[in-house]
Amino acid sequence: MRVRAPELRGRRWLNTGGEPPDLRGKIVLLDFWTFCCVNCLHVLDELRPLEAEFADVLVVVGVHSPKFAHEGDPAAVEAAVERYGVHHPVLDDPDLAMWDAFAARAWPTLAVIDPEGYVVAQMAGEGHAHGLAVLIRGLVETFDGGLRRGDSPYVAPPSPETTLRFPGKVIAVDDGFLVSDTAHHQVVLLDSALGEVRRYGSGRRGFDAESFDEPQGLAAVPGQPYDVVVADSVNHALRGLRLSDGTITTIAGTGEPLRERVPVGGSAVELSTPWDVAWWEGRLVVAMAGVHQLWTVDLDSGEATVLAGTTNEGLRDGPVTDAFFAQPSGLAVDGDTMWVADAETSAVRAVSLTAVPQVSTAVGLGLFDFGFRDGPADSALLQHPLGVGVLPDGSVAVADTYNGAIRRIAAGQVTTLAEGLAEPSDVLVDGDTLVVVESAAHRLVRLPIPTGARVDAGRTPSAARPHRWARGSRCGSTSPRRPASTSTPASATRRC
Repeated sequence: MRVRAPELRGRRWLNTGGEPPDLRGKIVLLDFWTFCCVNCLHVLDELRPLEAEFADVLVVVGVHSPKFAHEGDPAAVEAAVERYGVHHPVLDDPDLAMWDAFAARAWPTLAVIDPEGYVVAQMAGEGHAHGLAVLIRGLVETFDGGLRRGDSPYVAPPSPETTLRFPGKVIAVDDGFLVSDTAHHQVVLLDSALGEVRRYGSGRRGFDAESFDEPQGLAAVPGQPYDVVVADSVNHALRGLRLSDGTITTIAGTGEPLRERVPVGGSAVELSTPWDVAWWEGRLVVAMAGVHQLWTVDLDSGEATVLAGTTNEGLRDGPVTDAFFAQPSGLAVDGDTMWVADAETSAVRAVSLTAVPQVSTAVGLGLFDFGFRDGPADSALLQHPLGVGVLPDGSVAVADTYNGAIRRIAAGQVTTLAEGLAEPSDVLVDGDTLVVVESAAHRLVRLPIPTGARVDAGRTPSAARPHRWARGSRCGSTSPRRPASTSTPASATRRC
């Protein structure tokens, strides 16, 4: 029996000039996505060739179906559409009305509608590009006489003009800083006053000797013909960058995402959305967000090996061979401990080099347990943190991204250091200040480190621009979305 597609309704349309697109006589591909989900980001990239090949007959419509509370914010949705280069109409569906109408159960979900308005296929997950191409070609042949060609409903929004655009990560280099200017597809050298000195990369998406594609993490490394390793996220690669002349080399990765399951100790040629990198105990560690693992890479051979995580998405502690991560996105080193911002579980994890290397959780409860709550770490709540940093006293600062806050974990307690920030994605200690990447505000800012978090508590705080310091803790719901509860397991039907 043929099933007619429900009428598309939501809060508003983006990338159409605000008007509903005319989809009559078109093949329509619905992409149910949410911007926190790395698998959804993979699908955005998989769909680009299909959009180009079938530009005159196919309309891709993104249906934004939020998981996290922050993802229901209209401004955040609009920013994400720009951040990830979405060049097709997007329906903002904060109440998940369309998600429910199409009986979606996972992020991402894809549905194909024929030119007569009937659903002809629905599938979940990534890796469907080839099958979709075959299906669309068949629909073009079947409906050739009834197809309406041309007239794409996409309307490009005004071009933004800021020096940085959705910067991701920052590290210290010599007398300044290096920041990944993610949406400009470049890496930028800044002086100590955070002023621009030099740009690296062509500024266009690419996987060549001059280009990056949404670079994220950065790590200075010793003894190599380059100075810095760049986590080139959409290229699924690690690139070496020489600061003196801008030379870019590929260390690991092929430009294509990994499609296989690799256990701890196993190795692979392909990578999967490396989000951060750090030099630890004489090796490069990679937060491999796309497969929910930590990897190491031999910089001389380029061999990539799994350090921790099973590829199961969730929160489980124990030996590195058994642990679950969920989109690890930030790394910070403190001696023989590696701190990890585990974004999708709204958690901060620690990997310790013991006789049997172990993974533990400092704060965080699970895939659908999030909010804004200070207090004992075993009940405190974060919301999709992307960055971590070690403060001088050994406590941990967290870029609590979707709460717009900087949090601190110390002595089993979580406190809020600053709030009112626009999606902070990384933190870096610089003397008595924290350099914070305020990603959605397209800038870096300095915040003073609280006196109690300094090695010498009697030092006078350095001058810093005042910001919106927290006056106290505030609580939030662990799961404002329906119907997921705080007890939703990693195998829940609604998952990323």
